[in-house]
Amino acid sequence: MPDVTTAALNPHLAPYENRGLKGRILSGVQPTGNLHLGNYLGAIRNFARLQSDYECLYCVVDQHAITVPQDPQLLAAQTREIASAFLAAGVDGSKQIIFNQSMVPAHAQLAWIFNCVARMGWMSRMTQFKEKAGKDRENVSLGLFAYPALMAADILIYKATHVPVGEDQKQHLELTRDIALKFNNDFAVPDFFPITEPLIFGAATRVMSLRDGTKKMSKSDPSDQSRINLTDDADAIALKIRRAKTDPLPLPENEAEAEKRPDADNLLGIYAALADREKTEVIAEFAGRQFSEFKAALTELAVAKLGPVGAEMQRLMKDPGHVDSVLRDGAARARALADPILAEVYATVGFLKP
Repeated sequence: MPDVTTAALNPHLAPYENRGLKGRILSGVQPTGNLHLGNYLGAIRNFARLQSDYECLYCVVDQHAITVPQDPQLLAAQTREIASAFLAAGVDGSKQIIFNQSMVPAHAQLAWIFNCVARMGWMSRMTQFKEKAGKDRENVSLGLFAYPALMAADILIYKATHVPVGEDQKQHLELTRDIALKFNNDFAVPDFFPITEPLIFGAATRVMSLRDGTKKMSKSDPSDQSRINLTDDADAIALKIRRAKTDPLPLPENEAEAEKRPDADNLLGIYAALADREKTEVIAEFAGRQFSEFKAALTELAVAKLGPVGAEMQRLMKDPGHVDSVLRDGAARARALADPILAEVYATVGFLKP
């Protein structure tokens, strides 16, 4: 299980501790298609692992997706695909809450209040905005600039105590904590919103492109050979691993050597993550061996681990009625949690309810 960075005593934890749980988790995935190995290892497989220790809400963040242009029909289909991935990875939709963000209006309602709490300077420092907007900042949507406030609302509308984070999300969680602190202070309601803690999963699984070990594996990479999609069958997985970029030398002898050889280091890291082993162990096992031998072992492991997930995803995607029923039920349960918290926020802010 993950290491948790814990600060001061959190008064929001007591209700969960009384139920034998460590807290409440909110985590979301954008419905932008081509779910791949990096998404699985970095986030989705951990969703199932957390559900015995936490109360979990897993959200398809379709409102975040439209900060850039989307095909409406494709967005709907990809929302079902993400929900199918949650279920296929082992999340129990009858016990945990799986829903799409737009079905719970309180997310957007709280986000507006947070837009008025957050400062322009905070938003302008968000590195993901800078990367996505590039040099054309004047022409990107206002939503792309402001979406960290919506991300904070996603978390705090449920008073989530913990959020699983990767390296590229730490800054957004820091912003969420800043917004919570400022709201609590501005309205003299100490401890109203929790100061949400990160869940950090040991050695982070940062999966790189199969075609370039210096670039992160990405849904948007034009080459399908750069990634292993969760819906790839055994033949596709084997072909992509066989074609994965390497160098002419045998496998590295130690971790220091591996770090200087990014393509080899990436494949070793993928093997370690799929096998739930330390990378140093994997390096020691395969040190000095040929890539052909290692790739055969990696293919066997990847097919064994990913094959059942991909097959179940394919089955679920052919049954949209079932997936929709899970999302509908999850949204109703999410609204039941969010609406009373939003009512408290509105009363705190001073919105009249005549």
